Amino acid sequence: MKNNSHKKSVVVMGGGTGIYPVVSALKNLPVEVTTVIAVSDSGGSTGRIRDEFGFPPVGDLRQSLAALADVKSQEWIQKLLLYRFEKGTGLAGHNLGNLILTALQDMTGSTTEALKTAKNIFRISGSVIPVTESSVQLEIHYTDGSMAVGEHILDEQTENPKIIESVRLTPDCVLNPVAAEALLNADHIIIGPGDFYASLLAVLTAPGLKEVFQTTKAEVTYILNLMTRHTQTKDMSALDHIAKIEKAIGTKLSHVLQNTEPVTASMLDQYSQQHEYVVSDDTDPDDKRIVHASLLATEKLDQHEADTVHRSLLRHDGDKLLPVLEKLLDL
Repeated sequence: MKNNSHKKSVVVMGGGTGIYPVVSALKNLPVEVTTVIAVSDSGGSTGRIRDEFGFPPVGDLRQSLAALADVKSQEWIQKLLLYRFEKGTGLAGHNLGNLILTALQDMTGSTTEALKTAKNIFRISGSVIPVTESSVQLEIHYTDGSMAVGEHILDEQTENPKIIESVRLTPDCVLNPVAAEALLNADHIIIGPGDFYASLLAVLTAPGLKEVFQTTKAEVTYILNLMTRHTQTKDMSALDHIAKIEKAIGTKLSHVLQNTEPVTASMLDQYSQQHEYVVSDDTDPDDKRIVHASLLATEKLDQHEADTVHRSLLRHDGDKLLPVLEKLLDL
């Protein structure tokens, strides 16, 4: 590892769960970590609080705060932020971190200020920024001309899902200037992994973000998802994913990380029952931007029984991402 006097600034974009291992890896490197997070979640604990208080949802923001917490010295802070109630009238299924951040939103009047305050209270290194301060929903447009509103719709299982043409945030909103500043000043931007439309495109479609990507001098890395999602990326290959990300940001990616570690037969069977499969690698072997590496976490996700939101069973491994990111960031 090089001894750099100036810490590089790395911004990670997406949703909280998908980018958790990325942030966990980066916080072990000599970099300043900032996350810019989607705020269009409409399901689970986050959706319930959103409906009652009217603030932008905090579930993914809370996940990012927890990822930034030091595992050794701030173990209980991380546990508090991730704690989910199993019982209690009105509390069952709610996440304590969501409630804390909602209280801070109410007290400060701003999601960005609430996160700054939480960072100071918990003494967490790194920053978490909502992509917009507005309370927005995900508007989904399908190739058949129909439209639906609400990110939770993407969790509704159906045998023959409609093909998504595009998504946008509604009502009209503006890019959080704090997020824009972080991206413009970044040395490196990392997109993903995470639900393609519900997390990645939900943050990348914020108005004005494309212009920021076309202005920033930062290198941009995209971490490909491990598996397809039946209701979002059915039959989409690696190149399909890359093309849609590049269209969203209006510029070419500097690097793309793709996992090469095989998925076990039993796990493949579980996914296939949901009509979901490994993202096929149809990239050009001569494309130097594509970085192939063993990135798969071997432990299956243990989802809390009170958590009713659809979660991926497989994850990227933070320990395996660490040396790959260290090399990419030239540390």
